[in-house]
Amino acid sequence: MKITIETPQPGGEDEIIVRCASLDPKLMNLIYALKMDREQQLTGYQEDKIVKLSPKDIFYFESVDNKVFAYLGSGEYEIQKKLYEIEEEYAGTDFLRISKSAIVNVAKIAYIRPIFNGRFEAKLKNDERIIISRQYVVELKNKLGI
Repeated sequence: MKITIETPQPGGEDEIIVRCASLDPKLMNLIYALKMDREQQLTGYQEDKIVKLSPKDIFYFESVDNKVFAYLGSGEYEIQKKLYEIEEEYAGTDFLRISKSAIVNVAKIAYIRPIFNGRFEAKLKNDERIIISRQYVVELKNKLGI
């Protein structure tokens, strides 16, 4: 693989050009990661504060009482989107639906372990534990390359 870095002309816009024989999953993940960092910041609400959230800092999203919350190491923020909208927006990234009410950032998973009835438990890097419903376990294993 050849990597070329050029400086744009003064006043020019930063640009990334990808030339490849085929788009494999690793390359697609790289493209989504680049796009996510620059374009997909979320607005979070916490009491009287409005905060811009970077998706890479989010551990998971959870829907509780018709409200969606993003959980970060620095606290929780309400998000003014539905869970299915977040799932669609972050399709192809490190975010994965793990239950009817949660989407996890698989990059923030420390480990997973099976528990009863075909479900799994994920321990996140912030020491929280979340349950993965059995209908989403296969997709999670595929995402993790297991």
